[in-house]
Amino acid sequence: MFMIKNLRRISPATSSAITGFKNPGSFTLSSRFYTTHETQIQPTTTISNDLDRSRYEGLAPTKEGEKPRVVVLGSGWAGCRLMKGIDTSLYDVVCVSPRNHMVFTPLLASTCVGTLEFRSVAEPISSIQPAISREPGSYFFLANCSRLDSDSHEVHCETLTDGLDTIKPWKFKIAYDKLVVACGAEASTFGIQGVLENAIFLREVHHAQEIRRKLLLNLMLSDTPGISKEEKKRLLHCVVVGGGPTGVEFSGELSDFIMKDVRQRYAHVKDDIHVTLIEAKDILSSFDDRLRRYAIKQLNKSGVRFMRGIVKDVKPQKLILDDGTEVPYGLLVWSTGVGPSSFVRSLDLPKAPGGRIGIDEWMRVPSVQDVFAIGDCSGYLETTGKPTLPALAQVAEREGKYLSKLLNEIGKANGGRANSAKEIELGVPFVYKHLGSMATIGRYKALVDLRESKDAKGISMTGFVSWFIWRSAYLTRVISWRNRFYVAINWFTTFVFGRDISRI
Repeated sequence: MFMIKNLRRISPATSSAITGFKNPGSFTLSSRFYTTHETQIQPTTTISNDLDRSRYEGLAPTKEGEKPRVVVLGSGWAGCRLMKGIDTSLYDVVCVSPRNHMVFTPLLASTCVGTLEFRSVAEPISSIQPAISREPGSYFFLANCSRLDSDSHEVHCETLTDGLDTIKPWKFKIAYDKLVVACGAEASTFGIQGVLENAIFLREVHHAQEIRRKLLLNLMLSDTPGISKEEKKRLLHCVVVGGGPTGVEFSGELSDFIMKDVRQRYAHVKDDIHVTLIEAKDILSSFDDRLRRYAIKQLNKSGVRFMRGIVKDVKPQKLILDDGTEVPYGLLVWSTGVGPSSFVRSLDLPKAPGGRIGIDEWMRVPSVQDVFAIGDCSGYLETTGKPTLPALAQVAEREGKYLSKLLNEIGKANGGRANSAKEIELGVPFVYKHLGSMATIGRYKALVDLRESKDAKGISMTGFVSWFIWRSAYLTRVISWRNRFYVAINWFTTFVFGRDISRI
């Protein structure tokens, strides 16, 4: 009681003193949450008292004496490589993304079956660009961009609350000097009914977590008394749609998991679990025939079945092919390529073939000032005479590296401010050179093709040596030493003790 009385006695003065504390670089506490750097972020209306959270007008345009602001939409390969290379002595960096990490996608399939832990393939944005968590003008916002106003040099965003009922999303605006759209692409469903409701994609960490939980659930349910033989076979039938590198690598990892771990720890169901890979044309079409034949042979040895056909409909427990064949499944993984996201389609910008944002040879969107696009969301305009680059991590990464250097040069030439780079010479345009392709197929086997194209001369190999090269290459490409250590330890632990089959 004594403490409550004292708190009541001092609270008005304390509240007044704190609210009046307005030194730049500090923070202000009030009944409407708090604001950082008040010259840039302005609170507006207040939500109801039970939430006690304020709305934010957003980040205002930069002023003289402040560094120009680069806003990056997305935290994929392209956006993160750009943020890593940007000179933070020239720019403030603001990243807007629905996730606060980058996913090392080449190793994502390994997390589904316990070869790697999920955190081993997730790199925090603050580790990639420390200025975001240290510099006063740089931020990361967990949000989605909903609209681009190129005339006002603003992006309109909405916070991501991950479905929490206690917090309602709110909208805010960010003024930019330079905008980089690197929001990636989304999985293609080709308009097939039932895909979004029943299939699982393999593009994010939460997708891998969902696949793992469903796979282990089906294994445990199939071993429970009272289940019919047909239902048991359906639960243990894993179907992968799409014969590209992601689909083949996941099929290889899954078959490896079945051969080495499931048959030892789920002995009662070891003969009923199967993997089927469905592809409309040829698997691994970017590789030459010799490598594709080797991959098919090795996957067949691992128990992976191949079906050629086009999926016409997806039901909750079965899918239907174009010839009428019904394929029951317990787990359905969809990996048929990517296409432009709904946000990219909504932008009033010129489009490249395929619906991507149209860019020139310097990654610029020619129709608007100070807007660039990189990664899977962008493609060359037809007027450039260049073909659209494939949606690969190495393409996105090198585009991000190129654009970071270009923006640094623009900043050094005093062109970092909005509408100030019109007369600046941009230098050499971006040129992409393919470094080759790699894919693992399980059982310590992989494909390595280091040629620029299938018809070019160069190194292409298969087998254990290729698998060793695949692992070594990706281990060195993992961004931080922390995650490299995690990956190496996970691989060693799996080799010695097998994969973890806990359903957490």
